[in-house]
Amino acid sequence: MSLNKILSTVAVFLVTLLSGGAAALADGIYKAKPDQLGFMEPATEVMRDIVSFHNGLLIMSIGVTLFVMALMIYIFIKFNAKANPMPSKTTHHTGLEVVWTILPIVILLIIAVPSFRLLYLSDVIPEADLTVKAIGNQWYWSYEYPDHGDFSFDSVMLSDEEAAAAGHPRLLGTDTHMVVPVNKTVRMIITANDVIHAWAIPSFGVKIDAVPGKLNETWFRAEREGMYYGQCSELCGKDHGFMPIMVEVVSEEKYNAWIAMAREEYATNETDNLTRVASMLPAQQ
Repeated sequence: MSLNKILSTVAVFLVTLLSGGAAALADGIYKAKPDQLGFMEPATEVMRDIVSFHNGLLIMSIGVTLFVMALMIYIFIKFNAKANPMPSKTTHHTGLEVVWTILPIVILLIIAVPSFRLLYLSDVIPEADLTVKAIGNQWYWSYEYPDHGDFSFDSVMLSDEEAAAAGHPRLLGTDTHMVVPVNKTVRMIITANDVIHAWAIPSFGVKIDAVPGKLNETWFRAEREGMYYGQCSELCGKDHGFMPIMVEVVSEEKYNAWIAMAREEYATNETDNLTRVASMLPAQQ
């Protein structure tokens, strides 16, 4: 294989990796695509910064790796026994020692500055427009909207047939789902009823543990309407892989209409929710 072909292949790989899931924009459905190498399409400022930080680290890591490889090859050729029948007795070189001490420090500082900014951005919650509480259970999610009448509902995974009929991806569709308005700051309160779970939406750059007896907080501000998918990201038992998360981002008008509907529907269906969840559990022997 020629050098040009190798370089072309590497270039295509890097472009594909850095481009992520841009194809998701076409249908407004944000999920992983077949053969996707990079991240899912970012829908928040935090996730865009995560992708940019990752891409910068990737380029820097490749550069350092290539430099070290080239240096090793040079040393193998320049200082082998055939080229140097009389080996040098040099034990140190002050200039080189200063360079290989300062250079890594500079590289780490270059990495640290955007890293600290990203940590601050994701950890400090701005003034929220609404609050949603997500509660992990074995093996489904419950949601509460304390700012809009304090109604709650359970979100249980659809069967393969139900998901296909509703147009949702297999193992990612749920019977009900969380709805939020576009371009609004959503404060998430995360906890669990039984074991540790993790609420994660890749396109939002959000992944936070749901711990029994503890309230964790995070936030996001989705910038595009659409349906976003995630999954429980902490091993939580035999049906860990069957705890999908669906978040629909809609206009403020549609959100207000959904809130009005949800207040009526979910205020009266607590028994139906318990029956629905119970039907998903294995029968006791």
